[in-house]
Amino acid sequence: MATKRGQKALQLVLLLMPHLCCQALDSVANPTCNLKDNCNLGDNLLSVGNTVNSDSANTGGDKLENKITSIFEDKVNYSLKLFADSVTETIIEYSALGTANLSTSQTTTESDSLEDDDQDDFEDNERAYLYNIGQRFLAISQPFDASRNPEASDLCRAQMRIYMDALNNFDLWALKMHDASGKLNSGILNGNINQPGDFDQCLGIQQRLRISSSSVRDNDEEREEQQQQQQQHELTMRGQYCLAYAQPVLPHKSKRLQAFFKLMQSHGPFKSEFNDPGHRVPRYSLVNWGICVPAGCTHRDVEYSVAEYLRNQTAATGISFNVRVEPQMCQVRKSEPWDRNTTWAVRFFVLVLSMALLSTIYDRCTKTQAQQNEWCTAFSLDKNLRWLFSTRSSPSDIEAVHGIRFLNAMMLIFSHKSMAMFFNPYNNRTEMSESLGRPWTVIGRAASLYTDPFLLFSGMLTAYSLFGRLMKSQPIRLKDEYISRLMRIVPPLAALILFCTYVLPLWGSGPQWNLVVGHHADICKRHWWRNLLFIHNYFGFSEMCLTHTHHLGIDTELFAVAPLFILGLWRWPRKGLLTLLLLCTIGTAARYYTTIVNQLSNYIYFGTNIQRLFRTADYMYSFPPHRSTVYIMGILLGYALRKYQGVKLSRNQLLFGWLMATICVLASLLGPAPMGDINYVYNSTHAAIYAAFAPIAWCLFFSWIVFVSHNGYKNKFTRLFAWRGFQVSTKLSYAIYLTQFPVFFFNVGRRRHVHHYYNFVSIILDTNEFISIFLASVALTVLFDAPFQNLKKLLMKGTSKTRDKASAAQRTTETTTPNGTAQHAHAD
Repeated sequence: MATKRGQKALQLVLLLMPHLCCQALDSVANPTCNLKDNCNLGDNLLSVGNTVNSDSANTGGDKLENKITSIFEDKVNYSLKLFADSVTETIIEYSALGTANLSTSQTTTESDSLEDDDQDDFEDNERAYLYNIGQRFLAISQPFDASRNPEASDLCRAQMRIYMDALNNFDLWALKMHDASGKLNSGILNGNINQPGDFDQCLGIQQRLRISSSSVRDNDEEREEQQQQQQQHELTMRGQYCLAYAQPVLPHKSKRLQAFFKLMQSHGPFKSEFNDPGHRVPRYSLVNWGICVPAGCTHRDVEYSVAEYLRNQTAATGISFNVRVEPQMCQVRKSEPWDRNTTWAVRFFVLVLSMALLSTIYDRCTKTQAQQNEWCTAFSLDKNLRWLFSTRSSPSDIEAVHGIRFLNAMMLIFSHKSMAMFFNPYNNRTEMSESLGRPWTVIGRAASLYTDPFLLFSGMLTAYSLFGRLMKSQPIRLKDEYISRLMRIVPPLAALILFCTYVLPLWGSGPQWNLVVGHHADICKRHWWRNLLFIHNYFGFSEMCLTHTHHLGIDTELFAVAPLFILGLWRWPRKGLLTLLLLCTIGTAARYYTTIVNQLSNYIYFGTNIQRLFRTADYMYSFPPHRSTVYIMGILLGYALRKYQGVKLSRNQLLFGWLMATICVLASLLGPAPMGDINYVYNSTHAAIYAAFAPIAWCLFFSWIVFVSHNGYKNKFTRLFAWRGFQVSTKLSYAIYLTQFPVFFFNVGRRRHVHHYYNFVSIILDTNEFISIFLASVALTVLFDAPFQNLKKLLMKGTSKTRDKASAAQRTTETTTPNGTAQHAHAD
């Protein structure tokens, strides 16, 4: 038994050797730094050298060595006395520290097996021993004292005092709070600067304390007698997690210092500032630091303590840090009842699910009947799933469109995923940036390019439908067209806004949850009505609810004016064609001019400035006249498909067309590849050429594929795009477009720890995220998209029958009027 205790003592001594040596140095140097102060202890340790004169270095060194040896021997003897004496000492079971704390502010359970005097001596020895360990522990990593803020509240000061006392006494809950704060780690030059700490451990601190407040009265007549009254009350100490942002500021343009910070900030794929919106584009240049403090302190108190800590660490170096802690980035675990809006939102989704279940039950029970009530089966899951996964197509279907939509939708998902990836903390961000700072990353940087074909096909399908009716002399009712479109796109959009605003914030938590989920929900609470009016693209990205839905605003506004272009082209083909070509030219010139004047960039080059990225989105990317070029190209394509249907092309014409289409796709996709290089310097001319001509070239490639495929000129390429299975992706494309960003940022907000970046493919091809997007898209389609399309058909059918009856009654009346019969018949 004694041998085992001696081995335990020896192991503990070996573990404590660095701390004991540090104490010896401190005792020699006589440091004046208080452990509770945010001062630089390293300076005091280095002050040992100042106590040794240069003339008597050997003598001073011997004295220092003897002093360290003496203190070390005392500590060894003290440890052996506590752990190895099997006769007079009692073995200390340190596993009990998991349930007991030693602070005077807390109650401890006494052991019945020891006498009172022995127990007091035992607790005093243990308290002194653990206090010494606690001091060494704090010397290694200094705690953040939020009460040092001159404007700190009394509650913050009181809780911080309790916390610091408990930390000095090695209480477990205080150690957890200190341990949960982020700390600098290895790999700083490899970009390992974001230290989120331990989010769950911090919020899991719920320690009930019994606080004693004493007051001492002095009897004026008999000063020798003192009466001490103690009042006790309970306090629950809760951990509060705050995510602080710090931005280094260099004093001068030192090349070595700039090289150091360039590596630390991972070459800066995104150049960001404090004032940049961070809920949709990462503020990559900032250092994210997780701090755990008592819940009684505010974000201002944490901000002051972090700034003071960094200021002390960089004193006399000239380097400074700007620090900010936003109110929403401080989180405390607490259960609050749902507010009224959240309650109604949950009830709404429960109601929709109930309607779907009841409709499904009715559909199954009446399947054998000759005729079902179509109104009762509109929400049937069986009916809507059969429609969703059906690959049947109509004879007039433009089959190649489905495959092209699928290709651009997948490219858009990869681009959006790569943007969300930069929110995550990696311990090798510099290595990640170097691997992504290469020309091949053009595939993920051209996000704006992949949205243009959707505008192209929107204009094409609108024109193709209206020109078909005009050719058959069918009436065009614009009111019905607008209502039909609104019933198609509004229900899924409204459901997603409601879910992301009131339901999604309740589903998770994490260091960045309130930034990418909570803050975005607050924006939607204020500005949701703009999305439903489809005018949200005019109010800027920083205050836009569901920023990725700006495309819906552009598409809807262009759809509203498309009938004017189509009717003009039908009535006056030559003038209409010249007018549309002139509008395309004006839009192209406007994109070029706006990019030059405002220093914009429609391409996410390496080192993109976040402010420039948002200016581009506000001034050009979300402005319909600047995006109208490809939409007008779609109208012209729809006109060509109707007018030149079945056209015969020679072999040379086909070869020339394919050659030009190949040149267009290579120029638009590979032309800006040098802009993705890590050493690229922004050039407004490059950015303007890309913004003006890349959308046209990209859409010309797909326009040629659709034209030749629809006219019967097939090859392996066109057959691939015309595969019938892509019809399912077309039906899901709208829901996929809506749900991908909520899924990406849901995972970003839940990310708690630093991960290692291996390669781009492993990050992008996240199977769990793709499955989540697919399931969310299916749910949104079968619960909102398909049911309301069923209702739209029933409403339109009823309206059509009413109009037919009214028209028949009108004709019957007109046959009884001799003067009106011939006139109206001729009009028909």
